[in-house]
Amino acid sequence: MNGSSLVLDPRFVLAEVDRRLFGSFVEHMGRCVYTGIFEPGHPTADDSGLRGDVLELVRELGPTVVRYPGGNFVSGYRWEDGVGPVEDRPARLDLAWRALEPNTFGLNEFMHWAHAAGVEPMMAVNLGTRGVQEACDLLEYTNHPGDTYFSDLRRSHGAKDPHGIKLWCLGNELDGPWQVGQKTAHEYGRLAAETGKAMRLVDPSIELVAVGSSNSGMSTFASWEATVLEHTYGVVDYISLHAYYEQHGDDVDSFLATATDMDMFIDAVIATADHVGARLRQRKKLRLAFDEWNVWYQERFVGQTNLDWRYAQPLIEDNYTVVDAVVVGSYLISLLNHADRVAIACQAQLVNIIAPILTEPGGRAWRQTIFYPFTQAARLARGRVLRTLADSPLYATARFGEVPVLHSTATYDEDTGDLCVFAVNRSTTETLPLTADLRGFGPLQVAEHSVLADDDLQARNTADHPDRVSPRRGEGARLDGGRLTVGLPPASWNVLRLAPAPTR
Repeated sequence: MNGSSLVLDPRFVLAEVDRRLFGSFVEHMGRCVYTGIFEPGHPTADDSGLRGDVLELVRELGPTVVRYPGGNFVSGYRWEDGVGPVEDRPARLDLAWRALEPNTFGLNEFMHWAHAAGVEPMMAVNLGTRGVQEACDLLEYTNHPGDTYFSDLRRSHGAKDPHGIKLWCLGNELDGPWQVGQKTAHEYGRLAAETGKAMRLVDPSIELVAVGSSNSGMSTFASWEATVLEHTYGVVDYISLHAYYEQHGDDVDSFLATATDMDMFIDAVIATADHVGARLRQRKKLRLAFDEWNVWYQERFVGQTNLDWRYAQPLIEDNYTVVDAVVVGSYLISLLNHADRVAIACQAQLVNIIAPILTEPGGRAWRQTIFYPFTQAARLARGRVLRTLADSPLYATARFGEVPVLHSTATYDEDTGDLCVFAVNRSTTETLPLTADLRGFGPLQVAEHSVLADDDLQARNTADHPDRVSPRRGEGARLDGGRLTVGLPPASWNVLRLAPAPTR
């Protein structure tokens, strides 16, 4: 295969790396909460019922922000059901996932877990079946110091100090016919604007996310964003995006190129937001919250209406392959390459539900293949995202036409001098030679080089073989005269950290 090339320079800066790009998502759905992060009686559980083995893996994964409690679940959720003495909490029917919700895990348990995990909470309010007053009541409960009904109620529940939650989603996927309380764009836009205005009266320091289209394939896509932002542009800080991808049939080549669709989705939302901002004579540039993204094999899902009313039933627990991990790495590259406008991103979800971590009830927890690209990007992507000048051979796909074989990004940490290159080779058959011109950085050395690839693209990790797939040490990376040369194996996720060379 013809080679590819990159030109990188510390002066070619796209944006600072926002740590919130490495977010995740916990929803009351399937086994994400119950027997996922929370399982009283588990051998590793603490006094609060939090699974210690899962907490250890979450800390290793490194998410910075976690969205909660949904997702579709939030559109029928009464937050009051999940606070106060556990024995007094009502069990409810969850209409979103046809589940029995015991409410033994709620807001304060989540905040305790978030503190233990070292993550920032991203709280969603119910704008499906509820509205302005309930959202303000919840915000008063979480953030007001005291001497009011809801803040004193929080204190009576053992949380003396305010939780201080700054990041709030104004509902979830309300354009979707599957959503409890579906709205038109005008209905939602008006409700979100009035809710946001009232919430800012309770706490002016909060940040607000308006609901964008559930995916770019919605018939109302772009017109939904335009109408919603006509109402909310001056109130909110972010507009949300959601996208899930899967391999269709044997078309691996198109699947490996699905990040091109993510790129087009992001660019279209930016263009729509900027158009509305210009029409409204707004000076601010709205930023994006890509707060649901992942690989999800929706063709395998039986559908909500076919589910039984059960507690913590296994649900969409996809077992991910090598090629899924490479694709997830590509999505992380796309998010970093839009860091000038995408400020928040949440991989959905964290445990069991299309997740990087799987568990057994009462038993083991282990890393899926997609765990590794996320944890490496979260750990190493620091400082600034660079504008990369890339030249790559193309390959043909059935869904996206000709697509570059190389998909890459780079970050530069001025404080440490570390330059990190993240690269995907989309070819399933050939090694891709890569040459990178790094002369603008001064003398460097290869400090880390890892590769996630396998001769079996369908290889995956299981409870019995939890380390079947993991990154291996890369070989063959060379630096000479400010030029890096390396071969990227077929269908691979590659990470190179280049550090300042020691001076003599």
